Amino acid sequence: MEIQLWRELLDPYQLAVDELTVKFEHLITEHKKRGLYSPIEAVDGRVKSIVSILDKMQRKDISMNDIEEKMEDLAGIRITCQFVEDIDRVVNLIKNRNDMSVKYEKDYVSHMKDSGYRSYHMIIVYPVNTIKGAKLINAEIQIRTMAMDFWATLEHSLQYKYKENIPEHIKKKLMDASNAIMELDSEMSDVRDEIMDAQNSHRMKENLVKDILSNIQNLYKVANQKEVTKIQDEFYKVYVLDDLTQLQHFARQLDIISEGYRAQSLS
Repeated sequence: MEIQLWRELLDPYQLAVDELTVKFEHLITEHKKRGLYSPIEAVDGRVKSIVSILDKMQRKDISMNDIEEKMEDLAGIRITCQFVEDIDRVVNLIKNRNDMSVKYEKDYVSHMKDSGYRSYHMIIVYPVNTIKGAKLINAEIQIRTMAMDFWATLEHSLQYKYKENIPEHIKKKLMDASNAIMELDSEMSDVRDEIMDAQNSHRMKENLVKDILSNIQNLYKVANQKEVTKIQDEFYKVYVLDDLTQLQHFARQLDIISEGYRAQSLS
C-alpha cells in the first residue's frame, strides 16, 4: 500500500485519538474544578504504527482488506489511575457516556494473562466526522494503575525485541515483578484515604494561594502600594508557617479588605 493510502486509512483514527484524549483530559479538569477526586490520573493516545500493523497482519494472517474490521486497536487510548479501585470508576464513567458505545470488555485485572500482564481493556465504537462524512471507529481503551503501566511498558519492549519469544528466565523475572506490583497496588489501596487526604490538602492550598495572589494583584490597581506591599509581606510570613487554617484565615481577611476597596470604588 502506498504511503498516501496508509495516511487516508489512518487519518480518521488519529482524529478519534485526538478527540478522545481531549474528552478524557477534560474529565480530569472538570473533577478538579469541582474539588472532586479524579479517578483518571493521566491520559495518553496513539494510532498504531504502520510497522506494528504489518507485524500484526503477518502474525494474525490478516489481509489488507480486513485491517479495519479485524484490528480493533488501530486507535488506542491509555488511561492510568492511582489506585486499583479507580479502574471500576473509570469503566463506569465510560459506560455512562452517550458519545461512545462499548463493544466488549476484557478484564485482565481480575484475570491476569499468563505473562503477568494486568489491565482492563474496552473496545468502544466512536463516531468521527471526516471530509468524506461520518465514520464509526473502533478504539481500544486500556485502563490500569501507574504501577501496572510501568510493567506493561517494559514487557511490551521485550515482546518487540524477542518477537513474542521471550526467554524463560526473563519470563520468570517479569512474573515476579508482576506479583510485586500487585502487592504494591494492594499496599497503596490500604493507605488510600491517607494519600487522598494529603493530595486534597495540597490541592486546597494551591487553590487558596492562587486566589490570594490574584486578590493582591487586584489590590495594586486600587490601593496604596505601600499597604499592598505590607499585605504581601504578611502573606509570605503566613505561607512559610505551612498551616492551612492560618492561610484560610488570611484569605478571609484579605477578602474583607478587597471588598472594602471595591465598595469605595463604586461609591
